[in-house]
Amino acid sequence: MSTIEDVAKLAGLSRTTVSRVINNHPYVSDDKKKRVAVAMHTLGFVPNSAARRLRKQRAETIAVLVPRVTNPFFSKLIESLEMAASEYKYKLIICQTRYLPEKELEYLQLLATKQVDGIILCSLQNKWEHVEPYLEHGPIVLCNEYAEEAKIPTVKFNQIEGAYEATKHLLEQGHRRLLFCSGSEQSMVVQHRKMGFLRAVAEHKLQVESVEFIENAYDIEDGRRVFHAISHMNKIPTAIFAGGDEVAAGIISEAKRNLWHVPEQLAVVGFDNQLLSEITEPAITTVCQPVDKMAYKVIEVIMDKIVTKRYRHKEIYEFDLELVVKGSTVKNMMMLA
Repeated sequence: MSTIEDVAKLAGLSRTTVSRVINNHPYVSDDKKKRVAVAMHTLGFVPNSAARRLRKQRAETIAVLVPRVTNPFFSKLIESLEMAASEYKYKLIICQTRYLPEKELEYLQLLATKQVDGIILCSLQNKWEHVEPYLEHGPIVLCNEYAEEAKIPTVKFNQIEGAYEATKHLLEQGHRRLLFCSGSEQSMVVQHRKMGFLRAVAEHKLQVESVEFIENAYDIEDGRRVFHAISHMNKIPTAIFAGGDEVAAGIISEAKRNLWHVPEQLAVVGFDNQLLSEITEPAITTVCQPVDKMAYKVIEVIMDKIVTKRYRHKEIYEFDLELVVKGSTVKNMMMLA
């Protein structure tokens, strides 16, 4: 097996110069870089990147914790995070928690064992007091999720305003019986959306006849379950604020299968502006989230913390959302276009 000394001898350079080339030292001539590259190729020499990382005391890797990689929102977020991280020559480890607190803590151990330089939390399943001790080992950044007590950087969307605009839109369409459909009430994302929903309801309280709530809805199958739940209510909602486009698609699919007309009998608002919202019939009115912008900001922030080692400093970066009106809430969309 060839060594760095063999490369130096073949290239006619010192071992120090070869080491500088391998470690991308800025003050090495192009000629010497080429000679080293030719010698390495000839000898089949592969630099020990693990040893270099150990010397720099960095893994050059970040762990991203998401609840479901199959959720199109998180898969898009992961793609954007990977592209942003690659600009810093960093890799990502994708960790799926499946909304399980114990899995989240298991993956946080990657920081304690120095297998990653930082962690991006895209959901929070444990109380912050159980997560906070891991800051002894490196930076943690909240992405999409929010925790008031967490004194760390947070990059999120304005969920309150997004939910408010979506609910106001339903009320402006004349709906009097509403359903708020969400994931876990433990999530601050859900809590903030609920705040926006209730704010719109309060502003139109004379118009509202009834408000219902359903939790733990995450995917298309849950959406189908939600439809059957509302179809047996005493006061059947005429409009639903769904927690995501997958849930909205499941509701619409099952409604049509049972010969309900959307949006005439049942209007549905989704969230995330996924591709699914375009191909569903009718297309789903949804709240668009600028995922790319958030991802690049998250990587920028965590790279800063890796370098500065300022792990315990609260910073909030928030992006606005936009309501995209489509056929699931408005009749004759083609005529309005």
